[in-house]
Amino acid sequence: MTKFPSLEVLELLVAIAEHGSVGAGARAVGMAEPNASRAVRRFEREVRVVLFRRTPRGSEPTEVGQAVVAWARPLLQQAEGLALALRSLESAGLGQLDVAASMTIAEHLFPRWLAELRRHHPDDRVRLRVENSAEVSRLVLEGAVELGFVEDPSPVSGLGHRVVTRDRLVLVVAPGHPWARCPAVEPEELAATPLVAREVGSGTRSVLEHALGRLPLAPAAAVLNSNAGVRASIQAGVAPGVLSDLVVADLVRSGDLVVVPIAGLDLVRPLLAVWRTGQPPRGIAAQLVAVAEHSQELTT
Repeated sequence: MTKFPSLEVLELLVAIAEHGSVGAGARAVGMAEPNASRAVRRFEREVRVVLFRRTPRGSEPTEVGQAVVAWARPLLQQAEGLALALRSLESAGLGQLDVAASMTIAEHLFPRWLAELRRHHPDDRVRLRVENSAEVSRLVLEGAVELGFVEDPSPVSGLGHRVVTRDRLVLVVAPGHPWARCPAVEPEELAATPLVAREVGSGTRSVLEHALGRLPLAPAAAVLNSNAGVRASIQAGVAPGVLSDLVVADLVRSGDLVVVPIAGLDLVRPLLAVWRTGQPPRGIAAQLVAVAEHSQELTT
């Protein structure tokens, strides 16, 4: 083996482990499947270990393969951070960026990011569109905006992504609701209860549905396309609801809403920057992603 392993091969190994097959992993990193298969076999010969076990369902990492993937992840994260930092140095004169962000991010995180960006780059111009996560992804895919920020942990095909921070979804009720005095609500009871919910396509709804797995959500008591509308309806006693802790923190502190634990579920979700595959953020866009990541470091 050469002095250092190839970052491209390590990225491929991680993608295969995450997606469950050589073909899916190859597509995730933009590589042809035959080339990916050869790259894996060549790397296995170099390190003299078998990293993946071929099964009827695809490819799963061996015990050694799991270790290699675990070692590779932080290295790739650092390499990507270095590449992002280098791209942020690129200058194209007066910076202008069209960006879209999901509602939670736009309302509670983006203003701080923008203020920090402008502190260092006061001449840059940023235009923001506020949509749900599905619409943000569509806008980025179609090239209507250069950069997006979404709450959905599973970005759509055709988008590159990077985790910039995390938040947590919480189940909240009005103080008079019976659940306000419960130590915890079981997932089955939550799924069977009509909630005040965000619309289909929102990251909040997608994360909750994914966390509940095979438990289908009951028809909603109300469906609203804004966080403000959902939290006001919950506060008014319409029904319980699930929102980001960023959205309800003030009402929880004042006692106007009560957080109810969900047994066995901790709804922490990554918040992602997304861009079109093959078009990583540069210049002002890379600077904004770096600012968002740095904000996470300051608050953890």
